[in-house]
Formats: sequence, structure tokens, C-alpha cells
Amino acid sequence: MISNEKRPSTWGMAWVPVGLAAVMTPAIVLAAGGAGAGGGFDDVVRGIEQHYHVHATRIPFMGLISFVAGRATHGGVHGLHVAEIEHLEGPVDGDELTAIVQDHAGPGWQRMIRETSRDGGDQTLIYVRPEGNRIGMLIVERDTHDMNIVQLSMNPDQLSDEIQKHHHGHGDNDTDDDKQDEKISN
Repeated sequence: MISNEKRPSTWGMAWVPVGLAAVMTPAIVLAAGGAGAGGGFDDVVRGIEQHYHVHATRIPFMGLISFVAGRATHGGVHGLHVAEIEHLEGPVDGDELTAIVQDHAGPGWQRMIRETSRDGGDQTLIYVRPEGNRIGMLIVERDTHDMNIVQLSMNPDQLSDEIQKHHHGHGDNDTDDDKQDEKISN
């Protein structure tokens, strides 16, 4: 008996896993969130969400944005993760927020900056940790009714080199002005 059913070719069968990998890669990258950056980011975001009974919006396509930032800075910045909490109503005690971040950040993170406005409505926490020749930064910033959580990894040497490439001589003009002022006063 002869069958008229068409069997898939070997090439057709090979494209199925390739297609699945292409479709799943962005989902895996987005699902990984801050896991590649030491887990501090995701744990801090979850801790804040649970404590204040809010939901953080993770910025979509951060994997792609982080890749572009890495390319633009020639590896100076990568591992970028961002979450935003809108409409965070009610008071946020600075000591309480600091404790939440410290409890959830994980090992190696040390607070570098804690700034609170006089009325307590604006708060900024910046934590850093060494990552070999890189520095990890975890930033929690509250602006009245919104909160942003950002984590990134940066290479200070590469970032400094990149900044120097784009330096437009603003500091040099100040030096020239100082020399000119000195000539006038003599």
C-alpha cells in the first residue's frame, strides 16, 4: 500500500528546535531578571513589594537594553536591572527601608550613601560591592510617591576611559580662564 502522506524532511525537523530556542531565549533572559547579578536585585524588589504591599513593574527588554549599554560603553556598564513602583502612598521610614534593603541585598553589599530629605519624602540608598575588576551598584530611590530600584555592574576604568573620550574640554577652559585672570591681575 502506498501512502500519499508527506513526511517532514531532516532539515524541517532541525528547524523546530532552532525556532523554539529563538522564541524562548528572550523569555529566559527576562525571567532571569537579576539572578545573573547576584540575586540582590530580585530579593530587594520582592522584600519591598512584600513589606509595603505594592507591585513593582520590571522594565521590559532590560536584557536587550543592558546589552546595548554594554556595547555603547565598551563593557563599562552591563547587568542592568530596573524596577519601578508607582503610587507608593504613605510614609516610608528611612531606617525601615534601609533595613529591608540590607536584609535582602545579599552578601558583599555595603551601603555607600543614605540620603533622606527633611520631610522624609525623598530617599536614596546606594550600595556597592566588589565584583573582581568591576563594581556592582544597587540603587533604591524614592521620590515622594514613586520608587525606583536599579542594579548594574560597571568597570570603573573602562567607564572613565569612555568619559574621557567624550570630554569636551570644559575643565580645560576653566584652567585657561584662570591663567587669563592671573595675567590681568599682574
